[in-house]
Amino acid sequence: MSLPVTVLIAARNEEINLPICLNTLDPAERIVVLDSHSTDATAEIAREHDADVVQFDYTGGYPKKRQWALDNLEIETDWVLLLDADERVPEELWEEIKEVVAHPNPENAYLITKGFHFLGRQFRYGGFSHDAVLFFRAGCARFERLIDDPSGLDMEVHERLIVDGTVGALGTPLVHEDFKGLEAYIDRHNRYSTWEAHLRRAYLKDSTYGPESVEADLFGDAQQRRRFLKKIAIRAPFEPLLWFLYHYVVCLGFLEGRPGLIASQIRRHYISHVRAKMYELRRQRGEEKEGTESTSN
Repeated sequence: MSLPVTVLIAARNEEINLPICLNTLDPAERIVVLDSHSTDATAEIAREHDADVVQFDYTGGYPKKRQWALDNLEIETDWVLLLDADERVPEELWEEIKEVVAHPNPENAYLITKGFHFLGRQFRYGGFSHDAVLFFRAGCARFERLIDDPSGLDMEVHERLIVDGTVGALGTPLVHEDFKGLEAYIDRHNRYSTWEAHLRRAYLKDSTYGPESVEADLFGDAQQRRRFLKKIAIRAPFEPLLWFLYHYVVCLGFLEGRPGLIASQIRRHYISHVRAKMYELRRQRGEEKEGTESTSN
């Protein structure tokens, strides 16, 4: 018997990752692939696995892809699970979800760990896995409404869900593993760094990420703690180096061997790119004097 869960999968040109994801979703009552007019076989693969395909046309602003789906799709199940195409759900996690939906008084939403896999290795160290609200009662959660940025990304990047009600946590991580290779991974993060540069600049200028966002709270849930630490980090000198040391030394990323070193270096470069793009934005808007720079790379 299927579980009363609708799985929403955000996708664009994911013919490599999508079959692996879909093969782990048999317990769900409904699967919807939110496609952005892929030019590969993404839509055909989804239909072959009995998933519904919904094409998303982004016109800018809020909402982006997943919030648009929550606003516009007829979701008849009690629960919603959000996935990326490069994620898969282990059987142990489905067992936990089964217990939740059968519980007489469950929480309104649940944090799930995105278990980081990189270069063929399941990471135990390095601090690259993180928790996010991904499983929730239909109608009880919505994405943050952050600034309108010109990055052109049609899907939520690091936006988090704001929950109306209580939040619990599930113990089994998702398997987060991209099979498209390092070039695609780095290219995607280059686009993400443009988005984050606009977001950070807005926060440093106006002390806000946008009209509605997850509260930064050191003593809150995992999402709130992460937001609190990021607000501190964006003002720190030598932030890229600090992130490298955090992942590679403090979180023992060196124990993952060469993949741990590479992942830590990519994280450092990502932050360097964010701060470089912030500097460029300030210069373009006359906010930075010639020959000066207020953030360290």
